[in-house]
Amino acid sequence: MIEAIGLTKRYGAKTAVYNLSFQVRPGTVTGFLGPNGSGKSTTMRMILGLDNPSAGHVTIAGHPYRKLPNAPRHVGALLDAKAVHGGRHARNHLLSLAQLSGIPARRVDEVLGVVGLQDVAKKRSKGFSLGMGQRLGIAAALLGDPQVLLFDEPVNGLDPEGILWVRNLMKQLAAEGRTVFVSSHLMSEMALTAEHLIVIGRGQLLADMSVKAFISANSADFARVRTPDPDPQAREKLTAALTESGGQVLPEQDGALRVTGLPLPRISDVAHAAGVRLWELSPHQASLEEAYMRMTQGAVDYRSTTDQRAGLQQPAGPQEPYAPPVPGHDQPGWYAPPPPQQGGQPFTMPQGAPGQPYGAPAGPGPYAAQAPAPTPHTDNEDSR
Repeated sequence: MIEAIGLTKRYGAKTAVYNLSFQVRPGTVTGFLGPNGSGKSTTMRMILGLDNPSAGHVTIAGHPYRKLPNAPRHVGALLDAKAVHGGRHARNHLLSLAQLSGIPARRVDEVLGVVGLQDVAKKRSKGFSLGMGQRLGIAAALLGDPQVLLFDEPVNGLDPEGILWVRNLMKQLAAEGRTVFVSSHLMSEMALTAEHLIVIGRGQLLADMSVKAFISANSADFARVRTPDPDPQAREKLTAALTESGGQVLPEQDGALRVTGLPLPRISDVAHAAGVRLWELSPHQASLEEAYMRMTQGAVDYRSTTDQRAGLQQPAGPQEPYAPPVPGHDQPGWYAPPPPQQGGQPFTMPQGAPGQPYGAPAGPGPYAAQAPAPTPHTDNEDSR
């Protein structure tokens, strides 16, 4: 198990990670999500002892990484697939790592087979594609048959078959009782791979919950209802009936109705009582990507501006940076850290119900309000 308590990392006047506490438990794939520059890579480096925290601590199986006896036997990691001497053969690279940790040479051939590189084992890594480099990095992580594994963007550069292989590998490792911690920007892949999520923004914890709970807490489920297209009166009649029954009805661009506040059986009963035929009655639940975008909207540091096509279009005058509207951003339970401020001005997270973040109960717990903190800033070392 990985446990971080009050983890903080400062680079001079900049704070990359602040007061971060979480647990990564064995037997499940835990996804590690956050916008670029949110502190994910810095956090992983602190877990592996590559960076010293400015405050707090992080342990693996109850010990700091540097105090683990023969750490590669306990922990495997893929942080940078390019961290390989280009002149070495794939097998020689793994063999040197194995010899440093007292791992038998036969294990090298085993992991080369696991990642599918046995046919290129004697090729120099400088000729590897990005996907082949990722496979070699995963092989290095598996070399010591560790109980704890950390992967930073493991599917980067892989083709669809490779992505499916990584997904199944992660699940298999977790099913064996190992601790699997995976950072990725591919929300669709995380939805299929991870069971639990840790989400950070600007170096602070935003969420620590199951994927299902995360989507439910950060999305507004609704029902899509459609009446016969040639009959606009039926739609108006149904809208009035649903509103009287306590539902909220909004028109969709394609002519359907978006209904919230009523379960599907109740919508069907109301339509039947009003004598309105339905051509569609379907539930809609947000994807992980939609829920993630809604939660982290206020923690994104880099936004695109309008492309003026090198002066070919006349600018419309000064504009604010584009910020897409976030449905429900003014609802209780929605929260993201404020943008960075000069001088490290402190801020306080919302406290108590109903403003407690993400539907968490008031009072002590993983979502209890933290003490005022200096506004974290990102650093160049942590750009992912």
